[in-house]
Amino acid sequence: MGYDEPGRSTTAEPSSGVPAAVLENVFDDPTHGEPGRDRVGVHVVWELLLLIGLVVLAMLLWQRDPAALRGTGLRTLLVDMVALGLLTLAAGLSLRTAAVNLAVGPVAVAAALHFAEQGDRGVAVAAVPALLVAALGGLVLALAVVVLHVPGWAASLAGAAGVIVYIERRAAPVLVQGEYEPRRTAWYLFAGFAAAAVLGGLFGAIRAVRRLVGRFRPVADPARRRGVLAAFVAGGALVGSTVLAVLAGILIAANGSGPVTPTSGLDWTVLAVGVAMLAGTSAYGRRGGIFGTLLAVCLVAVFLSWSSAQDWTISRWATGGVALAGGLVVTRLVEAFGRPRSNREESTEPTPTGDGTISSGWTLPRPTPVESWPPVMPTQPTEPPAQWEGPRWEPGPSRWDTGDR
Repeated sequence: MGYDEPGRSTTAEPSSGVPAAVLENVFDDPTHGEPGRDRVGVHVVWELLLLIGLVVLAMLLWQRDPAALRGTGLRTLLVDMVALGLLTLAAGLSLRTAAVNLAVGPVAVAAALHFAEQGDRGVAVAAVPALLVAALGGLVLALAVVVLHVPGWAASLAGAAGVIVYIERRAAPVLVQGEYEPRRTAWYLFAGFAAAAVLGGLFGAIRAVRRLVGRFRPVADPARRRGVLAAFVAGGALVGSTVLAVLAGILIAANGSGPVTPTSGLDWTVLAVGVAMLAGTSAYGRRGGIFGTLLAVCLVAVFLSWSSAQDWTISRWATGGVALAGGLVVTRLVEAFGRPRSNREESTEPTPTGDGTISSGWTLPRPTPVESWPPVMPTQPTEPPAQWEGPRWEPGPSRWDTGDR
């Protein structure tokens, strides 16, 4: 099962006609796709809209329940943001590598149940085994995806089924044991999440990093392997997303006001993937924003707090479904307006005179060197043809020499 190594050949790429050495500098995907670099302007505009929405919802929440934005209420809201943010980072990380991990929700619920049972033994004692198991499970999932070269969503859905079997072994809710109180360090937790989200977005905006992270994204036949490096990056993202889901589950259990209920956790998956896509992460991989994850997580968390203050009962399925539907629209916008400019604007070779594209979209063929035509000139006859021969052309003295003057 060898992997293709895109970018190693020095021949011209058929899809663009540009030498590979040039492709490395002007293509975000050096061996396929359109010439040019991804544009981030669409992310800036969308993140500005997210910021406006967040400010409006925060004002509505303040008018309805000012206590939710100060004191204990604010610290509780911040921890909720961090828990949802870690799940969103997990989903977004796997989305950026084009190998989405749909098991993040069940893994978070399983981690919450484990922490609720083992929390009285200490945070480290309860969390470390769960993190090790998550890393091992993520590694198995990664090997299944990159070795068999199958879609991440399908392999992770199978993994989610296995985790749900573990969850269903508990028939009753589990009361949280231990005295860990994340609200005491709510600001530090939020600062850490915000830094991770923004720094990740900034690094993802760098062309080389974005090209590396999105290398697993299919560009032609999905069955074609994208190289060892692409497999390594996608596998690392699957392991990392599983570990982040465990951390999110621990915060969900510790910040809750009641026992942890054994559920499938797929509603958390829908919510996390929906928020990640709403933040500007493309469902196809590679493309994503800078501040989008932070703003989208805060927007959804404030909305849930505001709806609770309104005494509305809105399930995570409904919230996640709406976020996912909006995220699909955002993905279309990101792919349409974030793609490189047209070939004519980003051309890497000067266009010869007389070569261009007509209005119907058909490209005129490039003129070929003109050879001499006809290849060989016919030899001239040494004597005139017989039909031209006659008495007047016979050799003889001219009449001017006969004396008739």
